[in-house]
Formats: sequence, C-alpha cells, structure tokens
Amino acid sequence: MLLLVGLGNPSPENEKNRHNIGFKIINAINQKFGLSKQKPKFKGLLTTGEIGNKKVYAIKPLTFMNNSGICIRELMEYFKIDSTDVIVFHDDLDINLGKVTVKFGGRSAGHNGIESIDKFIGKDYSRVRIGIGRPERKSTVTDHVLDDFTDDEENSITELTKNIVEYLPVLIDKKLNLFSSKVNQS
Repeated sequence: MLLLVGLGNPSPENEKNRHNIGFKIINAINQKFGLSKQKPKFKGLLTTGEIGNKKVYAIKPLTFMNNSGICIRELMEYFKIDSTDVIVFHDDLDINLGKVTVKFGGRSAGHNGIESIDKFIGKDYSRVRIGIGRPERKSTVTDHVLDDFTDDEENSITELTKNIVEYLPVLIDKKLNLFSSKVNQS
C-alpha cells in the first residue's frame, strides 16, 4: 500500500499558484491511472485505486500547507500505512523550474508543508521536489510561491507533469534515482 500526497492550498484563488504544484500532480495521476472519484476524507480529497499491482491512496490535504501533516497522519493511522510508503509531491525554490529531484528523508529547507509532515509523521518518507525556481530578490519569496505560473512556466510545468505521470511506476517501485533521471531527461 502506498500513499501519494500532493501539497497545495485548497482555495480556488490558489489553484494555479507555484505552491500548488503537488495538487496538479495528484490530479494528473488520478486522471491517467483512473483512480476513484475524489471524496472528502481525512481532512483532504482522497482517491484510491491500483497502479501496476500496488494499492494506492492519493490525497490532496484541505488543511492548507502549514497543517498538511495532520491529514496525512490520520490517513496513515487508519489504513496502517508505514511512513516509508509515503511519497510527497511539493514545490521547491532551490531547484530550477521544470526539474525534479527525489530523496528519502532529509530536512524541510523551510517548506512549511514539509515541516508539518515531519512534525506529524517523522522524516522517513520520500519527497518528489518539483522545481519552481527562485525569485531574483529574496524579499519576494512568499509572493513568488503564491503567484500563478507565467504562461511560459505553465508550458514547462505541463510537460514536467506529463513526464512525472509517465514514469510514476518507476517511482512506485521506489527506484528514486532512476525516476529522477528519466523525468529530467525527457
């Protein structure tokens, strides 16, 4: 059993924000693999299904970024999912736009959603860090993550999303480096 988590903020005005890339990835996974209709459960929008031969739960927390860990812990406890079987998709300022890195464990690097997850479930889970680039001026970091993607950025993110979904079976097999390599080569 695996739990896929997409981080974002649930209000409609945040839908196209850079910070909401995790929601976009979960939406694409739901569509590509025909997961169930989204249902509000565990303080999030939950879908279920199978990818390959693995049972998968996918969730978009509705608790806002800063409290994502609450939703994830409740779901993990209910379905008895181990933290090592959790994969979180989130934005990352320190990675160039349209690139991905994947790692198991590690620090939050100031990402409030990751800090919340670490607080509630620990650090033993996989993270798919999706590059949104860094703004030129540090004072605009908050604005940058909460701004919508530009049209050019949206084209790059659409292509990246397609690659992530295409190679998702590699990620689900926990071949993190191979997944990263395949997604970034495409």
